[in-house]
Amino acid sequence: MAEALLQTTVVGSYPQPDWLVNRDLLSKVVPRTRMKEIWRVAEPFLQQAQDDATLLAIRDMERAGLDIITDGEMRRESYSNHFATALDGIDSDNPAEIVNRTGNKTPVPRVVGKIKRTRAVEVRDMQFLRANTTRSAKITLPGPFTMGQQVKDEFYRDAEAMCMDYAQAVNEEAHDLVKAGANVIQLDEPWLRNNPEEAKRYAVKVINRALEGITVPTVVHLCFGYAAVVPGLSKPSGYSFLPQLADTIAQQISIESAQPKIDLGVLKDLAPKKVMLGMIDLNDPEIEFPQKVAERIRAGLKFVSPDKLLPAPDCGMKYLPRATAFGKLKALVEGAALVRRELG
Repeated sequence: MAEALLQTTVVGSYPQPDWLVNRDLLSKVVPRTRMKEIWRVAEPFLQQAQDDATLLAIRDMERAGLDIITDGEMRRESYSNHFATALDGIDSDNPAEIVNRTGNKTPVPRVVGKIKRTRAVEVRDMQFLRANTTRSAKITLPGPFTMGQQVKDEFYRDAEAMCMDYAQAVNEEAHDLVKAGANVIQLDEPWLRNNPEEAKRYAVKVINRALEGITVPTVVHLCFGYAAVVPGLSKPSGYSFLPQLADTIAQQISIESAQPKIDLGVLKDLAPKKVMLGMIDLNDPEIEFPQKVAERIRAGLKFVSPDKLLPAPDCGMKYLPRATAFGKLKALVEGAALVRRELG
């Protein structure tokens, strides 16, 4: 049977409940090192609490009507540090400080040895998700290029070699996630557009290594940053690294477009990829009407055929109030249904 047109999905994260995390603390930073103080639940009960929060996220996504869901990343302090700090060769307990692109000092892990994956990191997360939904299920991993940009390298002195080892670790995890029931594997690579010149040198190579041999659909997600951290007016109107992703082995490319209002003509550069296109503005506290979402989908269909377009929010929904996030997902699903009916 052919896949449904305009399959709806999320980028990854969903709002964590106030009883699980300190959202005031969460709103101030996207942590690179571990930030255990963010959790409101004591360690002996934390896994059970995270499981309960994950069930809430799964049920919300199912009730909203999404075609492809995630676990909402309830167990993560950030999209990247959950996996990135679990690898050998990383010292997260004695961080370095780097100046980020906004001029602020950020604690980051130090790379002090060869980067290796010695244990499964997200496999239990995927098993839990698979056991609790019959829907198509996606799980996300931080991409090798992005992880290489979020550390202080004190061992390799060769960024490409370091990222290739990150890619091998991601690849090993991804294969185990497929065995655990993942229908889709997504790499989050937002730093591609922060450092496009370095990305042009080796990002495609390390992304392809990370996805090597994966038999389920794969996605590369890039964005301009969380709306809660990067306000709309400061976002550029185009990507400095995008056409190059047509050379990756990923079947899908995920980009935001609702908040920054990018020129959708760039989608032509990604043929023949499928495109996960941001239709939900996470900087706008108002819930979109389904008609507004439908209008954004029609704009995307001028450049991408219906079988290659997957409507999604711009980015992770982690920082939104839960009621807002749920309302926006319902609008996404209803907007896609409007256009699907028009397509017959």
